[in-house]
Amino acid sequence: MNRYPLWKNLLILVVLVTGFIYTLPNFYGESPAVQIMPLRSHLKVDTQLLATVEQTLRDAQLAPEILSLDAGSVKVRFSDTDSQLKAKDVLHAKLGEDYVVALNLLSRSPTWLTEMNALPMYLGLDLRGGVHFLMQVDMKAALDKALESSSSDIRSTLREARIPYSGVSLDGDVLFVKFRDAESRSKGEEELKLRFGGLQFDDKDAGRDYLLRATLKQQEKLRLQDSALQQNLVTLRNRVNELGVAEPVIQQQGVDRVVVQLPGVQDTARAKDILGRTATLEVRLVDDDRQISASGAAPFGTEIFQERDGTALVVKKSVILTGERINDAQPGFDSRNNEPAVHINLDAVGARKFKEATRENVGKRMAIILFEKGRGEVVTAPVIREEIGGGRVQISGQMDTTEAQNIALLLRAGALAAPMEIIEERTVGPSLGADNIQRGFDSTKIGFIMVAVFMIAYYLIFGTISVLALGANLLLLIALLSMLQATLTLPGMAGIALTLGMAIDANVLINERIREELRNGVPPQMAISTGYENAFATIIDSNITTLIAGVALFMFGSGPVKGFAVVLCLGILTSMFSGVMVSRALVNLFYGRRARLNKVAIG
Repeated sequence: MNRYPLWKNLLILVVLVTGFIYTLPNFYGESPAVQIMPLRSHLKVDTQLLATVEQTLRDAQLAPEILSLDAGSVKVRFSDTDSQLKAKDVLHAKLGEDYVVALNLLSRSPTWLTEMNALPMYLGLDLRGGVHFLMQVDMKAALDKALESSSSDIRSTLREARIPYSGVSLDGDVLFVKFRDAESRSKGEEELKLRFGGLQFDDKDAGRDYLLRATLKQQEKLRLQDSALQQNLVTLRNRVNELGVAEPVIQQQGVDRVVVQLPGVQDTARAKDILGRTATLEVRLVDDDRQISASGAAPFGTEIFQERDGTALVVKKSVILTGERINDAQPGFDSRNNEPAVHINLDAVGARKFKEATRENVGKRMAIILFEKGRGEVVTAPVIREEIGGGRVQISGQMDTTEAQNIALLLRAGALAAPMEIIEERTVGPSLGADNIQRGFDSTKIGFIMVAVFMIAYYLIFGTISVLALGANLLLLIALLSMLQATLTLPGMAGIALTLGMAIDANVLINERIREELRNGVPPQMAISTGYENAFATIIDSNITTLIAGVALFMFGSGPVKGFAVVLCLGILTSMFSGVMVSRALVNLFYGRRARLNKVAIG
């Protein structure tokens, strides 16, 4: 009656052992470390970089605990902070400005745990220390910029089509194009509708003027806003690399906000300066006829840059156009070969300059260079096949779809697409973060002890079983958070403490049901079975209602509220498993094998 089948006991055992393994890394603590990441796209993280780092540390007589290579960086772990700081200086001097050498903390977990992907929970900023910014994108400025660019393009289009017009003006979010007569307006409207699919055109007469109203379509507004936000995200990621932050968090929040969290950074002024810095794009011609001298100096009137594969490229100093002339860059496919490509739209001035440059330099290469802090990197250098007019440029070559998307974003990331304002700023010191961790740990420990004392005193053996199930619940909750690599924040630690208090409710319901059955004269074995069965429906109902509230908090909350909601929802799932299945398995183990059971210790 009170025995689980073998498969169910094995399932519970496997879950608990797995939970124990994935909880273990959180008890080993962290060691000071250095993380090396390349800043330039042509630089690779490979065994050669690993060997260079190893040799540099050996020459400096520094002995790291562990030196490892992963997909995006080289990580070196040390036993003390003095070695960490010395290693950072030595590696930065050796590798130069092309690499970020950042301070970091790495888990002390044994290698066998790391190989199983058993990693500790990631600590949030309020527990680790650092700088938090909440930045808001001025979407109106992004739309105004798009309309201003469209007004210039409309003028150029009407001139090329030889359609007479009186002027183009911008009033708020509406563009007005003036014509002398209805016939010119009709021709202009037809031509503009072909060229500007994102604008909605309407006729309007005002006295003797024949007006054509142009407004952004709702779909185009959403596309421009999303594009502006994505461009700003990429630009911010590029700039945060300059801070030497090992694991920054830069993510979208809502439709117009960006969260930037920089663990370990305490210099708020420097962080603001770098996040607000501008970058530029330049388009220049490649001078393939001239060679680099033996001394490595560039010929007169040229500069030397590196291509994405690391080869040197001689580029003329004269600039054809800058990134200010690029309206948009989107990934797509080459119409001829159906290969991944990047499609660029230029404004009217940029289109004219580009047309002239390509007409005069067919067969030559054209380099697109990104400049930041005075350093330039060649994004791409395609060969000009023919004269390119209309302000639409296509970049294609040896690239996959992911690379095309990255290049398109990089071309748009020369500068912020729209102004951003810091609307929230927080700085958390490392000592305060450590104090927060200690307080959270102490509150959870004290709460667990108090609940355990009460349950054991009130329900005796069944109370002890409930406490063991509660311990299993805590074990599984931490294991889940570690497996999902969820970010644990201070509200998340409050969620763990709250989950412990809520989880014991299930066992209180079960124990009271068993007591009630015993008072009614039901035999102990039958009372245990009936108590669990009758309490199950109530436990499900109460947990589902709480789960609905947790999901609502996650969907509509932000930041710390979401962290609390994640812990709450996971805690509900683990408490249902431990409160019902684990406690029942322990009761079965203790009482289920007794053929004649006359009494149970339930208080």
